[in-house]
Amino acid sequence: MLLDASESQLVLVDYQERLMPAIAEGAAVLANARRLAQIAQLLEVPVWGTEQNPSRLGPNDPALRALCQKTLAKMHFSAAEEGLGEWLRPPAKAQQGGNARSLPKHLQKPAQQAPERGTIVIAGCEAHVCLLQTALDLIDDEFEVWVVTDACGSRTDRNRDAAFDRLAGAGAELVTTEMVAFEWLGSCEHPAFKDVLALVKK
Repeated sequence: MLLDASESQLVLVDYQERLMPAIAEGAAVLANARRLAQIAQLLEVPVWGTEQNPSRLGPNDPALRALCQKTLAKMHFSAAEEGLGEWLRPPAKAQQGGNARSLPKHLQKPAQQAPERGTIVIAGCEAHVCLLQTALDLIDDEFEVWVVTDACGSRTDRNRDAAFDRLAGAGAELVTTEMVAFEWLGSCEHPAFKDVLALVKK
């Protein structure tokens, strides 16, 4: 089972200015999150951000925020409680009403819907709180969830590792930034290969 860029979306949870200094290995965690977002942009993977209580914890890292299509401000620890799932699923188009002159069912074209990107690649802070609760809710909502471990952080390694144990037990795939990059690429012949490789080697 490998990631497919055309079926993926990236969610980056709470890399906030007042939180990151307290995160174990916070600089490396943030660098990997930025790298993921840049790779996602190169490969046309949608990128979404969340911020927990931004009036208290500040906004996300500005470079990271700029790479997100939209950023959800939230008070619940789980972003899914505040509408993230609605961003991740395309709206269904309204069914056309029939009339006396409408075509028989077998001649009608099915209603078109934007293709669903049901694979959510997710990373964030704190791993054992907002990242964990968001990911578990997305699994409950029948998304396929892949957690990028080297772009996740908590104030302590023990809390971070406990989150990974729970997520794996709940059915999430645990991956690294480089795994995501090369699975999204699929081949060294991909047109974005050199640009992605440069980001990986950064």
